Amino acid sequence: MSNTTLTGTAALAAFAAQLEVKDIPAHVLRKTEDLLVDWFGSAVAGKGARAVEILTQFVMDMGPASGPSEILFNRRSSSPYMAAMANAAASHVVEQDDVHNGSVFHPATVVFSPALAVAQAIGASGEDFLVACVAGYEVGIRVGEFLGRSHYRIFHTTGTAGGVAAAAAVGRLLKLTPEQMNHAFGSAGTQAAGLWEFLRDAADSKQLHTAHAAGTGLMSAYLAKQGFTGAKCILEGAQGMAVGMSTDADVRKLTDGLGTRWTTVETSFKYHASCRHTHPAADALLQVVKAHHLKLSDIAKVVTHVHQGAIDVLGPVVDPSTVHQSKFSMGTVLALVAQYEHAGLAEFDAHFKDAAIVALRDKVEMVLDVEVDTAYPQRWIGKVTVTTSDGRVLQGRVDEPKGDPGNTLSREEIESKAIRLATYSQSATEAEMRAVIAKLWALVKAPRMDALLT
Repeated sequence: MSNTTLTGTAALAAFAAQLEVKDIPAHVLRKTEDLLVDWFGSAVAGKGARAVEILTQFVMDMGPASGPSEILFNRRSSSPYMAAMANAAASHVVEQDDVHNGSVFHPATVVFSPALAVAQAIGASGEDFLVACVAGYEVGIRVGEFLGRSHYRIFHTTGTAGGVAAAAAVGRLLKLTPEQMNHAFGSAGTQAAGLWEFLRDAADSKQLHTAHAAGTGLMSAYLAKQGFTGAKCILEGAQGMAVGMSTDADVRKLTDGLGTRWTTVETSFKYHASCRHTHPAADALLQVVKAHHLKLSDIAKVVTHVHQGAIDVLGPVVDPSTVHQSKFSMGTVLALVAQYEHAGLAEFDAHFKDAAIVALRDKVEMVLDVEVDTAYPQRWIGKVTVTTSDGRVLQGRVDEPKGDPGNTLSREEIESKAIRLATYSQSATEAEMRAVIAKLWALVKAPRMDALLT
């Protein structure tokens, strides 16, 4: 695989089209399996979420009512396009899907969802599926890094870069040529969308972002296979994504270490069921609570020292009215962590409106910190200052939140998390999940991608 003469969109397209299993180090494939099992838990956990159910009802109404591709959480099936959208919506709703720090991008939901749907439809091997997913991760992450911090202030990167990532994964499964893959990226990029404004209203748009990205990426790859053309420089062109959606885009990041730096292994798991911007502070507060044996009533004030991105995304959420909106409330997350030592699905669903949680929520303040802001997004440092009711001032700090590559989840922890998510939503039993997880760990040897649950 040699694309040294190519730059920008064309180089990424050639990489995705020409990627072979022999090019991918073994530890990268193992990490991809870890990420897949983690994603599967989030995908089945979407059952019962109102926004997901509405979107999936639309999918079923549009048809077909059955097809080669699974809708995981409801045991139904449809076309690859419809299944990809439903699974992408479902796997992002409980806020437990993975994240790449440097790009502030959630790859799993927009890569695995369309890749699984297409792989099942065409009977691809497990190995081809995994290679395609690596292509999607590597492309999507680099597009997110390229678009920069200014992009993320307004746009949900998973919605925008996600379409290109989906096109890369599906395009690799369809065996697009480099030229066809370039066209697929052009079509996906011109449809890029996803604005943060929904947070102010507790709107359902975040699920639409991922569904749309998965669907447009898939569609773009299939169209390119049939000869449909797209802009050749959709990322870096004079009227491309960077010009329209960023003020600090850096084209060098599109090809940074391409084929040698494997961004897939840089991806983090999410331990808490909340926006990733809350996790560093949550872990830092938990450190203080445990070290000083604090109860909720012992805490008079919490100052979180954060990067600007956290303020931009979490700042609009002052009085969350829904469970999903509460996951973007720094105060709610920290209060749950202080009380229960974990902000998981059960804690949010049962307690986000508890009087004691709301009381501490309103005592949490976000303050911009130069060190934290400078390190972000490559490093997500957690710093808190806790003032106790008896006047003590206590400091907490974490340099790698739980789930980061340097503080990652073991395979046993990944399995436990996936099973916990499935059983909580009642979308699959523990026995069913253990059977599926066993299949996923051995996927690289599977001759074809068959149904996992249905």
